[in-house]
Amino acid sequence: MSPSKKTQEEPTYEQAFAELETVVAALESEQRPLDEAIALYERGQRLARHCAELLEKAELQVRQVSGDTLIAFEDEA
Repeated sequence: MSPSKKTQEEPTYEQAFAELETVVAALESEQRPLDEAIALYERGQRLARHCAELLEKAELQVRQVSGDTLIAFEDEA
């Protein structure tokens, strides 16, 4: 698969998360026919799964770079 084709088929984390926010807002804000609501819900589930997979890949990359030792993030408040 070429990189440009992959980009067209799979949104980046930011794109998927933004669309997921739109889907959630649409489901919360309007009464929709059941079939539309189900389609939106299914799209939201796919987007959430995609975001989770991208986060898991990013965590794996960080673990590989840091030698499997993740350093806890501490807020400097």
